[in-house]
Amino acid sequence: MNTFRLRLYITGRTPQSQRAIDNLRNICESELSGGFEVEVIDVLEHPSLAENEKILATPTLVKRLPEPVRKIIGDLSDREKVLLGLDLEAVSRSAHP
Repeated sequence: MNTFRLRLYITGRTPQSQRAIDNLRNICESELSGGFEVEVIDVLEHPSLAENEKILATPTLVKRLPEPVRKIIGDLSDREKVLLGLDLEAVSRSAHP
């Protein structure tokens, strides 16, 4: 299995940011079996990173690897949307009949 490299861009420690962090952690632990690296970036502390990545809204999850690069905007509460964005929908269905 490929290692997923993910960046989650948030704005401060808001309830929405914390919800996105929690949702991402749950999805990664249940679907990626340890094959992931997550970096949480607060755009208030690192605005240049968000600018370089062209982040216009937060929270935004960026799947950097495996390619293709994908962006998912929102608090990641729509599990199916997140799995589809990570190209995991087919994997998830075969692993959980």
